Amino acid sequence: MSLKEKIVDERLPQHIAIIMDGNGRWAKKHGKERYEGHYEGVETVRKIVEASAELGIKFLTLYAFSTENWRRPKEEVDALMHLFVETIQQELPTLNKNGIRLRAIGDIASMPQQNIDKLNETMAKTENNSKMDLILALSYSGRWEILDAVKKIVADQKKNLISAEDIDEKLFSTYLNTAGIPDPELLIRTSGELRISNYLLWQIAYTELYITPKLWPEFDKEDLYEAILDFQSRERRFGMTSDQIKR
Repeated sequence: MSLKEKIVDERLPQHIAIIMDGNGRWAKKHGKERYEGHYEGVETVRKIVEASAELGIKFLTLYAFSTENWRRPKEEVDALMHLFVETIQQELPTLNKNGIRLRAIGDIASMPQQNIDKLNETMAKTENNSKMDLILALSYSGRWEILDAVKKIVADQKKNLISAEDIDEKLFSTYLNTAGIPDPELLIRTSGELRISNYLLWQIAYTELYITPKLWPEFDKEDLYEAILDFQSRERRFGMTSDQIKR
């Protein structure tokens, strides 16, 4: 029986988030320039998006570019921005063919206008697709998102739209970039690094973490299946005891 056949459809995570780490190290390992690692990483994105849609995953969020990534060398950032535009243009037919809706979270306004235009165009042309939501975290950080939500709440409070007594976890979540999107049940990080890297800090409070030593360009469909099988083997208690869960 293949790994894919072992997956229990009824226990699939509805939402998977991925920290796609290791493109630069993959390039160095193979004697290539860093930008070549990013191009190779795009091929992995295609494979994982396709595999996720085939399985029936409803939401897939990819950490594509963090707010901290702006600090990288200008030539690498420029290459990433060019790659983004090129990929968005190429992938539109595939997204529509597979019923995938493109969405984005993050400080999108901080990106080059060309990128914003292509992103908005592609999101508009896929907005009626309903098989899976592919969410790109672009110029994103969890702390930025939480601060952004707080600023919006303060602004609405000043307008007397809400009061301090109204603020609870449910209301706060509606001010996040991910409003309306279920929290991820599974977070996958490649490259073996044991940190969250400022990713979906509010949303992953009870997310199962899966760390693999494989670099992102090395990660394939079989690795995705292994991560999901590992997820399905775990007991998710959400602060309760095993006995409570089994009742």
